[in-house]
Amino acid sequence: MPISQLLLIMLAGVGAGAINSLVGSGTLITFPTLVTLGFPPLTATISNSIGLVAGGVSGTWAYRRELRGQWRRLRWQIPGSLLGAVCGAYLLLHLPEKVFNRVVPVLLVLALVLVVAGPRIQALAQRRAEAAGRSVDHLSRRRLVALVAGTFAVGVYGGYFAAAQGILLIGVMGVLLPESMQRMNAAKNLLALVVNVVAALAYTLVAFDRISWVAAGLIAAGSLVGGFLGAHYGRRLSPTALRIVIVVVGLIGLYRLMAE
Repeated sequence: MPISQLLLIMLAGVGAGAINSLVGSGTLITFPTLVTLGFPPLTATISNSIGLVAGGVSGTWAYRRELRGQWRRLRWQIPGSLLGAVCGAYLLLHLPEKVFNRVVPVLLVLALVLVVAGPRIQALAQRRAEAAGRSVDHLSRRRLVALVAGTFAVGVYGGYFAAAQGILLIGVMGVLLPESMQRMNAAKNLLALVVNVVAALAYTLVAFDRISWVAAGLIAAGSLVGGFLGAHYGRRLSPTALRIVIVVVGLIGLYRLMAE
């Protein structure tokens, strides 16, 4: 492989790592890059998922401060992501790619709507909680079940096709959780990392011969740096600015998915 292509893959990894820690659709950079360079779609998907684990680690570590105080809830969400990722990885290895790709644009549009409408939905929930004499920070059993179910569904999607799973997670949590955007972003990074690790292990065990370790290694090196960069600058953004970034990147991803 020419040096120019090696550098291109690594740079794509840097961009994907940064976007994943900030928004969560970095695959929309690395996956098309690999396919454009001639990698088969399945090899590109698997190699990309393995490579982006490193970026997930750096992004999650950089956001560790915002994870404080969330573990009581995350202990329920993490198993949801874990089981969902196992199901998604199984689907990727047994179903035609076109079956799930037809659903991807619809899910992405829904997620973007939830991201935009999140503040209004939260304000409505806050008024209802205050009227009922409950704490605004209280998470009812019904909402917790809905949150875990949504986390599981996104885990299935992420284990099958990782692109934009972060946007979906932010959309689900934004509707159900009384948390700030930065804290939800930290939780999103951790949950997406769980999905990517499970998917990467499944691919390594079942589809070892389909992995391009050169591409995976280059993406890993690039995304490791990108994850730190994205988290560093993302923490400085206001909630409104972060929502705008998520929507813009999501719309670009939607365009690229529809164009394929």
